Amino acid sequence: MSEQPEQDKIRVLIVDDHALVRSGVRAELTRHATDLEVVGEAEDVEGAVAAVNALRPDVVLLDVHLPGGRGGGGAEVVAACAPLLTTTRFLALSVSDASEDVVAVIRAGARGYVTKAISAPDLADAVRRIAAGDAAFSPRLAGFVLDAFGTAAGDLAVHDDELDRLTAREREVMRLIARGYTYKEVAAELFISIKTVETHVSAVLRKLQLSSRHELTRWAADRRLL
Repeated sequence: MSEQPEQDKIRVLIVDDHALVRSGVRAELTRHATDLEVVGEAEDVEGAVAAVNALRPDVVLLDVHLPGGRGGGGAEVVAACAPLLTTTRFLALSVSDASEDVVAVIRAGARGYVTKAISAPDLADAVRRIAAGDAAFSPRLAGFVLDAFGTAAGDLAVHDDELDRLTAREREVMRLIARGYTYKEVAAELFISIKTVETHVSAVLRKLQLSSRHELTRWAADRRLL
């Protein structure tokens, strides 16, 4: 099978202040994902902002703790670039799983947040999901976002008719997917097959008239379902 055409590849910028981390991420993405192309690297806030504007990558994979700028780290990079570059999306990749780090970078405009404990194949999948306009979170981290951006619990009663469209199993799958679990992780958690998870997700999106996991996460956040 021939390699995917260069123009079809997802263009990725890696931002981290450790050269060893950048080279390691580059090597792992190159090894596990022929549809991804690393187009550049940056090591601090100023360099990241300049690289994003110069390269216009599809996805910026960035740490949240970066030197330079006004001390805002990765969130500062996202806030500076996201409103101006609608085709570039941001995915945080950090050793930190602190709620304040997660909320800060998502509030700035990032589409997802994964920790550096993630496997290379799962990281590549997260980049693909972000490039497609979806959301991507390491399990349990999405809960921080839902807590930060969800509306009051009292608003839930207004939307009971929408939730009632889902079966009990579909609600279980919906909650895990909205929290950022992968299909494989949902399958393991609920002791069902990945194919069954895919079927339930398709049904949930159809019943709720949503088009992506990102919209599903927002839908769940608005109703404080997690």
